[in-house]
Amino acid sequence: MSNKEVKAALKSAREAIKNKEFKEALKHCKAVLKLEKNNYNAWVFIGLAASELEQPDQSQTAYKKAVELEPEQLLAWQGLANLYEKTDQWDFKVELPNIYQKLVELYLAKVWLQLIQVKEEEAVDKKELLQLWQQMTQLLSDCINEEEQDNNETQQHVSYFPKCGLKLSNMKCFLFLLIRNLFLLYPLEVLCSYYLKTGNTLLSFGCFSRLLDLAPNSGLGHLGLGTKALQEGRFKDATKDLAQGKFVHQQTISSPRYNQTIHLCGAKSLALLGELFSLPLLLFSFLKAASQSPDCGEYYFLLGKLYWDMGEETRKDRSKAHTHLLKVRAEWNLRLKSFMCPFQAAKFDPHLGCVFRYLGHYYREVANDHGRARGCYKKAFEMDDDDAESGAASVDLSMEQDDMDTALAILQSVIEKATPGSAKWAWMRRGLYYLKVGEHQQAVADLQAALRADPEDWVCWECLGEAYLNRRSFTAALKAFGKAHQLQPSSIYSVYQAAAIKQTLGKFKEAVAEYLQITAQQDYVPALKGLGECQLSLAKGLMEDCRDGGAIDLIQQAIQNLFRAVVLRPDLSCLWKLLGDACTAVSTVSSNRAQVLVPALLAGLDSNTQSHALNQAQTLKVGERCYVRALKLMSEVPSLWYDLGLNYYRQSSVPRPDEGGQDSQSLLLEKAQQCLKKAIMMDSGTHSYWNALGVISMSKGLENFALAQHCFIKSIQVEPNNVVAWTNLGTLYLKKDNIELAHEAFKIAQSLEPLYVNCWIGQALIAERVGSYDTMDLFRHTTELSTHMEGVKGYAFWVCSTLLDKSNRDSELYRYNIVQMNAISAAQVALSKYTERIQSDPDAFIMLGYMNEHLQLKRQALQAYKRCFTSGQSEEAVRVYNSIPLQEVSDLAGLALAYCRAGLIPESINAYERALAVASIEKEKAYILTAVALLQHRQGNLDSAKTLLFKCSMLKEPIAESLLCLCALGLVHSDATLAAAALTELLKQGSASGKVTEQRCLLTCALLALQGNYSAVQREASRAVHSNPGNPSLWALLSRLIPQYYPRKANVRLALLYSGVNQLASGRHSEENSHRNALKTMQRAVLLCPDDPATWAGLMAACHTENTSCYLSGSIERPLAQTLEAWVLQQAVTGLTLGGQLEQAEALCTQVLNVSPEHPTVMLSLRQVQCQRLLLAGGGTALPDSVLEQLNNTVMMNPTNLGAWHWLAEVYRSQGLLVQAVLAYRQSLQLASQLGLHSSQVASLLRLALLALEPCLVSSCDWTDMILEATTEVLKLGSSPMALLFQALLQYVTKMAARETRRLLERLVYSQDFPVTVVQVASWYLLRHLHAKNDQELMNVLLQHAKMNGDQRLLEFHSLLASSST
Repeated sequence: MSNKEVKAALKSAREAIKNKEFKEALKHCKAVLKLEKNNYNAWVFIGLAASELEQPDQSQTAYKKAVELEPEQLLAWQGLANLYEKTDQWDFKVELPNIYQKLVELYLAKVWLQLIQVKEEEAVDKKELLQLWQQMTQLLSDCINEEEQDNNETQQHVSYFPKCGLKLSNMKCFLFLLIRNLFLLYPLEVLCSYYLKTGNTLLSFGCFSRLLDLAPNSGLGHLGLGTKALQEGRFKDATKDLAQGKFVHQQTISSPRYNQTIHLCGAKSLALLGELFSLPLLLFSFLKAASQSPDCGEYYFLLGKLYWDMGEETRKDRSKAHTHLLKVRAEWNLRLKSFMCPFQAAKFDPHLGCVFRYLGHYYREVANDHGRARGCYKKAFEMDDDDAESGAASVDLSMEQDDMDTALAILQSVIEKATPGSAKWAWMRRGLYYLKVGEHQQAVADLQAALRADPEDWVCWECLGEAYLNRRSFTAALKAFGKAHQLQPSSIYSVYQAAAIKQTLGKFKEAVAEYLQITAQQDYVPALKGLGECQLSLAKGLMEDCRDGGAIDLIQQAIQNLFRAVVLRPDLSCLWKLLGDACTAVSTVSSNRAQVLVPALLAGLDSNTQSHALNQAQTLKVGERCYVRALKLMSEVPSLWYDLGLNYYRQSSVPRPDEGGQDSQSLLLEKAQQCLKKAIMMDSGTHSYWNALGVISMSKGLENFALAQHCFIKSIQVEPNNVVAWTNLGTLYLKKDNIELAHEAFKIAQSLEPLYVNCWIGQALIAERVGSYDTMDLFRHTTELSTHMEGVKGYAFWVCSTLLDKSNRDSELYRYNIVQMNAISAAQVALSKYTERIQSDPDAFIMLGYMNEHLQLKRQALQAYKRCFTSGQSEEAVRVYNSIPLQEVSDLAGLALAYCRAGLIPESINAYERALAVASIEKEKAYILTAVALLQHRQGNLDSAKTLLFKCSMLKEPIAESLLCLCALGLVHSDATLAAAALTELLKQGSASGKVTEQRCLLTCALLALQGNYSAVQREASRAVHSNPGNPSLWALLSRLIPQYYPRKANVRLALLYSGVNQLASGRHSEENSHRNALKTMQRAVLLCPDDPATWAGLMAACHTENTSCYLSGSIERPLAQTLEAWVLQQAVTGLTLGGQLEQAEALCTQVLNVSPEHPTVMLSLRQVQCQRLLLAGGGTALPDSVLEQLNNTVMMNPTNLGAWHWLAEVYRSQGLLVQAVLAYRQSLQLASQLGLHSSQVASLLRLALLALEPCLVSSCDWTDMILEATTEVLKLGSSPMALLFQALLQYVTKMAARETRRLLERLVYSQDFPVTVVQVASWYLLRHLHAKNDQELMNVLLQHAKMNGDQRLLEFHSLLASSST
């Protein structure tokens, strides 16, 4: 665009503005600015157009841009002035005087100053120069409002400056005139006197300096400089200038009015100077100032203020602060009467309000006269409506005296006048008023307005949080309290409220963390109470899931914390009530689990110890005492009687062999009944009281069924939608064999609350009584709703009964109830929870063992069966078996087993013989004969045992177990013929697998060794290994046999080493076999070859295996890794670290560094151990930046150690520093590329992909590109199933239902070359994908594939998905 075009566009813009087409003008101006950004006229036109379009901010920006370009041009300044004048914004009004001042300078300065300077250079007569000054000031004064002068003297002094006196409200004329080279003395003196009186010395420094340049001995100049130095903290200069100025000025000026002004300035200076000296010297200074001018009220005000600030003693002395403040008020009242002019009276002196404010302080804090104090505050605020302190005090006192109308009127008047971001005190108090009266929405709005004035006021944030909390806006309240805590970390209240909100929302774990943060600092009773409540709620949640151990720990912690609160506030009934609740909660768990540590004082035991371990009955007794203590404090609370009654009822259900048994139970039930009746007498309108009384009345020991029925009906009448009462009424009818009424009651309960499990259990019991086919299905449904002991046992019973009935295996009912509904796994899980809760039910353990057998969990089945036969229960089993008719084989076999467990071998043999007589199936007879043979052998009857086993082997269908026993019997007694015959028959039974193969190989080798054919021993073992190369037990057997029976081919060292490795692979540790295990074998190998590193590596692996085994079994871990310290440092440090012995590991590294300080590898090990200790000690606390920097430097000392970079990345990941972790992995990738390590490159890339994938699996993230990049690079390096898996998982996360997701997962699942782990993970996600799309056909294909490959976990997972969907 050429210069002509620019001018044309500007002309068009001008015409558009003239025609009031402002949007069109903006278009022309923007076209100019595209090529000529600094065009002054274009910016001015934009400002004008935006102003007319009511866009003040854009207009202001444009005008200021024009001013920056050409500050001496008037056009933009005029536009700004017009904009500020017509726009009602407080920030514009503040800037308006500065704009006016600039306009005065631009309008007049250039003309008049140039004229005056020319005249001065021409040395004209002073009279002519004076006339020019008069004309200039006359023009300047036209823009200033006329104001009355104080007295004739001042009026005469300013005659040369007609409208510019000491009372000027706008001093821009003098500021302009005196900022230039003016050499007239008197105008400077007048202006300096004005500045001294108003106290505006910081802005007038140039005037005082110029006055001293013209008159070095000017008192006004020295006073002004001294006051300014005092305000800036230069006290020595201030003292010197003030003293000199006061002395000179008193000598030269004798005018009373002017002297009064100087005394006023001197008084202020003394007040400021007094901060430098002690209080007596400061008091002396004020008293001297007051004596010099006894009529100056401000001196008395400053003196009274000093007495007030000196402390409590002088405040209470009426002859000091109070008297002097009253003198000021009286003196000012007299002066106000002498000035009847309303304008002068209204503007007499700004300090008058301060006097009334301090008088209000005196009456409120010392005299305790709130009426007078309120009057003083009100008077002070009326005289100075900017006095926030007086206004706030007046409102506070009005609210204290319940004069809300006056308080609201004051607040409303202030808020109406307030500009945005001001009057915080008024907004905040009105918000608190609305909060008090329940108008929470208005309270939130006012408190938000207060925060706009001061966003850093943490008290206001807490008040806003309270308003949100009362409005039930919990999320907003959490944020407000969080902000308050951020601004004031020492505030406990904000943390407490945040914890209380989380407790209300059910986030108990987060609430516990917040409460612990408070209680760690101090014993704050509300926090201790909330902490105990949250821990009790968490314990109840764990008990619902039958996790009784964790529940007891939480109950114990709750009791400890609530007791701390009770010690501080024993007068609070709610704390005793909560303690009773915590103690009563142990009634739900098993009696042998309910061992609770209770404070000694609470337990009423020996106070010399801190706490005592109480059993279930003792803990419930403590709960009873807590409820009684609460009732002593508040005896008229019916809920406390209700709680006490329930406690007695729980105590009655706990066995008390030492307290009279049945009599004690009846007494407790009677007490419980009386407590519930008391609660009902106080409040008969609470349905839970009636229901509890009904439950107690129908319990064993009272069995008052009529009263129970009455109570349940009353509970239903009080609350018709009472599912618990309907269910209990149905239970009562069921107990009385009234099936129809019970069914109706349970049906109503089901319609009221379909998810209430007890009513479903009632229907299942009814179905069981009437023999319905739906019984098992109903019990199964109860286990899906929740874990209820009655429902679990009922379902397990029906599952076991169905499994025992082998005649219906092909029926549709069996396939549905057992196979399709995955009944065995579901019942096993539920029954495991049952047996953890109820550990005295042998029937449950038998059923659990039976189901474990079906699930091939042999070890767990064995443990379950063993728990059936605890002390005394074998005899009880025998008694029960003998009390019933025994006709079935299984019953007689059970009796025989019970006899055997009880040590009654002859009786057991007799029972087996009876079972043999009943048995009709050949296989059953074989098992019974084998069992009898074993019992005979135990009694030493070898011939009888042989005869029975021979008889068993002669059956049409001999079992492998009998042949194994017969062969073993021959080997033990060196009967090669017997062993060979039994082994031949055993081998005829066909191929075997797994453990049977190992047994046959072992028996064959033992027979060959017994026959002396040692070379054949090695051949037989080798043949078995060749047929089963993946069986580590056969390899271990071969490695033991070769050195023993074929030493020519044996390398003893390698044999022991390989044998140990095979034992490690097969999991042989000392827990399984204390003599033949990997540790023993590796120890022998090390003794034979101590110079072989491979044997030491094997020993280290065996040590680690033993440590891991001990840890998993729950025994004390053995520090076997310490024995390797002297051989290899890195392995020793690793073993110590894995063993949790971080201090020893650190000491070992330090010891090596003392000998060899320049050892980066050892330094890295030391830093790794120290980092591990910091992480464990911190308990999740983030590591400091300095520690992370030190770790990074240590890794940099080992630049070629890829493992170090991977470790550093893991540290960063654990700290949430994902970006730094990415950088560390990229550094390891770069290093691997430089070193040409292909496998290390793949490892770094896969770790990087996994790092990015983890957050994506939790929630959506922006790291998908990194996953694709890393996995693509891995696939470029070669085939990688893990990379393909990561890509498939990424596709699953981003587009779960897409067809491409299924394609990628199926590629992994149905491949024959990928590792089993990759296939199983891909199968898991593919099943999720197909289940989400409800593609039953493809799911069946996947499940069939899983069955073929033995993927039992996928089948179980499918069962869980199917059950969850139903």
